[in-house]
Amino acid sequence: MSAAGAPPVRVGLFGLLGSGNLGNDGSLEAVLGYLRADHPEAVVDALCGGPESVAARYGIPATRLHWYRGEYRTASRAGAVAGKAVGKLVDAVRTAAWVRRHDVVIVPGMGVLEATLPLRPWGFPYALFLLCASGRLFGTRVALVSVGAAEIGSRPTRALVRWSARLAAYRSYRDEPSRDAMRAMGVDTARDEVYPDLAFSLPSGPAREPAGPGGPVCVGVMAFRGGDDDRARAEEIHRRYLEGTIRFVRALVADGRPVRLLTGDGVDAPVVAAILDAVDSPLVTAAETASLADLMKELAAVDSAVAIRYHNLICALKAGTPTLAVTYAAKSGALMDRMGLGAYCHPAREVDADRLLEQFRSLEERSAQLRRTLGERNLAAARGVRQQFTALSAALFPAAAPARAHAHVMEEAE
Repeated sequence: MSAAGAPPVRVGLFGLLGSGNLGNDGSLEAVLGYLRADHPEAVVDALCGGPESVAARYGIPATRLHWYRGEYRTASRAGAVAGKAVGKLVDAVRTAAWVRRHDVVIVPGMGVLEATLPLRPWGFPYALFLLCASGRLFGTRVALVSVGAAEIGSRPTRALVRWSARLAAYRSYRDEPSRDAMRAMGVDTARDEVYPDLAFSLPSGPAREPAGPGGPVCVGVMAFRGGDDDRARAEEIHRRYLEGTIRFVRALVADGRPVRLLTGDGVDAPVVAAILDAVDSPLVTAAETASLADLMKELAAVDSAVAIRYHNLICALKAGTPTLAVTYAAKSGALMDRMGLGAYCHPAREVDADRLLEQFRSLEERSAQLRRTLGERNLAAARGVRQQFTALSAALFPAAAPARAHAHVMEEAE
């Protein structure tokens, strides 16, 4: 709580939030839950990709991240190129003015320090740099909380990400490879901690007993075309991923297994449509999900899962469902290791349906044991996120930290 008579702390939330990515919005939801529980006096708003969605869903004021509305569309015409160029200058002023109105700005989770998916330097990396530079200029504490990172090949993107991290007042990471990557890119990480992903603080429904042989399976899909360094062969990567996934789903259907297709972002819809068209079976259906809670509900209702998007994978593991990860970055392998399923990973760039099916059957043979392991690891992950929030309060809300620490001691004693 604020000291008696002190003005409420002004907290801003920043990122590609409300833009259709369920994982990003789940990270926002986790931090909002923390703020409302531990710092209810805080005045909260957002600078984000989808302000209308954020305001309607989470009940906080929200401002559009970019002045130019076509920021993430490829600019080919002179007018669009000029619009983007002007937008960069306008965004510098808008971001500085927004940051100056806050005491604290939190970037909640997300892979904001990585380019494991295609990323242009003058898009989000530039926006993050403006945020962190403005925070340093105006004395606003910018916190990168439980974020993902990876080494970046592109020099402009690498420089923007490195300087953003250096200028932030607080940094923590969601896995060890993220901290290692920032150290390799020249950031002093000696005081930076690693905690589980923020989504592990979200509520999940009760675990379900598996239906037994022939039970339903969730298959998470993605419009995967490789990372920032794969642009030259993006379509080849996508074709191989899609063909391998279709063959895998067909094999499940041939065994009589009901298959539920899941996405984690609106851009994945064409992949779902392609699989439904190619397999053409009543056993294959597509789920409609609007949140990580929806994903967890779907994933808790099946015997096993295959997931590619990072937060789909988290939802599957958090639901206690034995899951095979189709991995495109080190973050997925690190997560599977942490949750005790490190042996069940398959490369997204080289999907081999026969090998995938072999791994999946091995996973199902150990289903009971893996469910017990996941139960234990989920409890540990939830404790880790509570520790993250305690550390965040101490760093950003020092006046409230002693009271919160006492409350958590009492919780642990109950």
